[in-house]
Amino acid sequence: MSKKILLINGHPDEASFNYGLSEAYKKGVEKSGAELREIKIRELDFNPNLQFGYRKRTELEPDLLDAQESLKWADHIVWIYPVWWGSVPAIMKGFLDRVLLPGFAFQKREGSVWWDKFLTGKTSRLICTMDQPPWYYALIYSSPSHKAMKKLTMQFVGVKSVKITSIGPINLLKDKFRAKWLMKVARLGEKNI
Repeated sequence: MSKKILLINGHPDEASFNYGLSEAYKKGVEKSGAELREIKIRELDFNPNLQFGYRKRTELEPDLLDAQESLKWADHIVWIYPVWWGSVPAIMKGFLDRVLLPGFAFQKREGSVWWDKFLTGKTSRLICTMDQPPWYYALIYSSPSHKAMKKLTMQFVGVKSVKITSIGPINLLKDKFRAKWLMKVARLGEKNI
């Protein structure tokens, strides 16, 4: 049985290098013969604002219901996005807020600080671009967006194994270096990791 891979692009600009990375990963997956679904958050029709928090339910738009179905379906979830202000783009944050809801991705236990995780048995890879060297982001800032996505998002909902690929400084990348990264990301896709 082939691996089921969900590729999610969180960049709001389809002309970005992140979209080139998505295409490279996708070509690698297609070469491997694994099953692939793709979500381009910028193309979804949804309100990114979790208007009432968890106090009152906000009905999910059809695109978000489809996204939840794809998240359930996937064995491996790949996120491609830029690190902006030590976080993810606003549209991606809104997607996370609206999709990873109690009852779908997790459920707090009554009278407890603990919760049940509903997206178990899956793996994930974060492919992130940034305007600084990854070593600097780790050493000086302690990689806040990596921790938020890996530990406070993916692992919070049950995805245990989360690998991170950091690419930067993106604003200084020459064509040769970009081409090398496109090849590396295509190989990740081909290996389904």
